[in-house]
Amino acid sequence: MKIKTLLFIVLFTKQLFAQSYQKIHHDAIVVDTHNDILMKVVDKGLVFDQDLSGKAHTDLARWKKGGLDVQLFSVYCDGDLKNSYAYANRSIDSLDAVVTRRPDQIVKVANYRELQKAIKQHKIAAMVGVEGGHMIEDDLSKLDALYQRGVRYLTLTHNIAPSWATSAADETTNPNLAHKGLTDFGKKVVQRMNQLGMLVDVSHAGDQTFWDVINLSKKPIIASHSSVYSLVPSRRNLKDEQIKAIAKNGGVIQINFNPGFIDRSFAAKETAFLKKHVTELDSLMKGGLSDFYAMDTLYKKYKAETDPMRPPLAMLIDHIEYIIKLVGVDYVGLGSDFDGINLTPQQLDDVTDYPLITKALIEKGYAKKDIDKILGGNFLRVLKANEVK
Repeated sequence: MKIKTLLFIVLFTKQLFAQSYQKIHHDAIVVDTHNDILMKVVDKGLVFDQDLSGKAHTDLARWKKGGLDVQLFSVYCDGDLKNSYAYANRSIDSLDAVVTRRPDQIVKVANYRELQKAIKQHKIAAMVGVEGGHMIEDDLSKLDALYQRGVRYLTLTHNIAPSWATSAADETTNPNLAHKGLTDFGKKVVQRMNQLGMLVDVSHAGDQTFWDVINLSKKPIIASHSSVYSLVPSRRNLKDEQIKAIAKNGGVIQINFNPGFIDRSFAAKETAFLKKHVTELDSLMKGGLSDFYAMDTLYKKYKAETDPMRPPLAMLIDHIEYIIKLVGVDYVGLGSDFDGINLTPQQLDDVTDYPLITKALIEKGYAKKDIDKILGGNFLRVLKANEVK
């Protein structure tokens, strides 16, 4: 009898905990500042208000299942693509088409007030982030036009940077740079973004560009999808002094789920895997696939090999905790990079798995008010601080 009673208590406790973390998660405003589904919509003809299980990390129904409230859609294209501004608009058109078809499920919002209204109506609040300053084509009027279309952050650089700012890739691999950091025009871009209320995003930025932004911006900035350099010394991650500077600026760092940015052992595993399958990889690329989609094909084909390469969820939590311990709980959030990465951490297979982050934070002992900040509150604070009064 005692064993049965003990078993009942254990099962009841587990059920109560499951309800507790799910309730905390779904009561919070959950924000993801970086999802690349629009890239796959444009490149592969996917439609994200349909079931894309097995094809993408993301679709509309699975967002709701994962408790997501606010999605900032990344608009991305290679830095050397001609007519990149037109490509950006085409990507935004793809989002607008879904918003038009599904007004009961998703709405494009322009500000914090509209965002809150959408959440109260149980709709996903959609905003746009343009990943790469090259898409304004050295024209401030195009920056203004993108703002009018719902763009609320601009990632100043991608790997291939615009003429007016240097990327982390530039500054670490190119010894013959004509300049480092922001040019005079680059400074005008940042100043105009402050005037508009568009968030300045320093993910992908080189160190000099980063410090130029810190010294120039009058508004809090974001890193929309970056992790911690001290844990994984990738050029895409933020060093301690940069994290401290963002905190002092009142900004926020949105942690990237990319295994290569959260697990320092991943790069060697990935290199070994690609070396093993290099002939097939070359064949896929010669057949017309980009390196991203060619690698994606291989990762899915050899799932038994690639699944063990994925870092545990605990490593993602380590990056969140590192920032909290360094500067406090007010400066960290989530910028998954879903559908812009080929592999994800274990347990985070797709957008339905956001609640497992909440579960892990509860297990670490974080209070609900702090979890609310991490899941979205910190980003919303920065969004409000950037809005033009």
